[in-house]
Amino acid sequence: MHIIHNIIWVPKITKEQKSVNEAIFNISPLPSGYGVTLWNSLRRIMLSSIPWARVTGIKVKWVSHEYSTIPWIKDSVLDLMLNLKWLVVDKSDNSIEWISLKKNKAGVVVAWDITCPTNLKILNPEMYITEIDKNGLELSIEIRVEKWAGYLSIEELKKREDDVAVLVIDANFSPVLNVQYEVLPHRVADITNLDELQMIVKTNWIMSPQDVLMFSSNMLKSYFGLFNEEWLQIEWEFIGDIKKLLEREKAEIKTELEKETYTPIEIMWLSPRTLNALVNWDILSIEHLIKCTEAKLSSIKGFGKKAMTEIRDSLRERGLKLLGDD
Repeated sequence: MHIIHNIIWVPKITKEQKSVNEAIFNISPLPSGYGVTLWNSLRRIMLSSIPWARVTGIKVKWVSHEYSTIPWIKDSVLDLMLNLKWLVVDKSDNSIEWISLKKNKAGVVVAWDITCPTNLKILNPEMYITEIDKNGLELSIEIRVEKWAGYLSIEELKKREDDVAVLVIDANFSPVLNVQYEVLPHRVADITNLDELQMIVKTNWIMSPQDVLMFSSNMLKSYFGLFNEEWLQIEWEFIGDIKKLLEREKAEIKTELEKETYTPIEIMWLSPRTLNALVNWDILSIEHLIKCTEAKLSSIKGFGKKAMTEIRDSLRERGLKLLGDD
């Protein structure tokens, strides 16, 4: 870690869960420029290297090419292929599996009509595939599902394909639907040129945003380790040791707590949003809170005027005030 972390301490990661498959991560404090540095690396992994199962080909009974049509089937074969690209499958291993869709009754055909083995589960069973206009006509499709990482183009799939009856479908295997970022200004005490990295990660339910972030960081770690297989420290005095920094931070907090009376901040009966903001920044006691200035509290993510007023009113009831308040 950067030597400046000896002063600003180890960055902390907070998570705000927007939905089951979308979350916002905030990482701070970071040295100037490190917000973009971390983001570019993590984004590349998220979009290109996380494994997932996708449909890579289909076989349709009595059909020889994707530009065919099937009597009494609403969608063309090409439309069927495009619809099946959105099939969300949970697959435990990386073997190639064939699943089947057979239906001979008029009506809408959805992913629920697909028959799967026990090691494979369809997570969007309500997904529309096509519609049969007439009873008695059987729609029979064999669907190939495989788990991989990255992107497989039509050209690559055709090169490896031996079965001429298979209609190949290009596949982007990443379960990440969208990633966004913003580098925000951050300050610690008198150091005002720091970064706070905010990342919004949205997936398709196969992996949680937190698992995506963990996988990406582990992937980068495995590559960066190649450059220093012997784990030699070059200019070691300019690289912060995260383990030592964490131990030092905990020791100093413990020492401070032992020196002073410890009154849990929960007894102030603050709103959940304000309380969570303080706890996320390790402001856990009233004694610690009154040592904070307005500027320090204002630098906390999500800490606005309403929260500041709420804290001042609660402290005033106890005859206390923030550091620097008149």
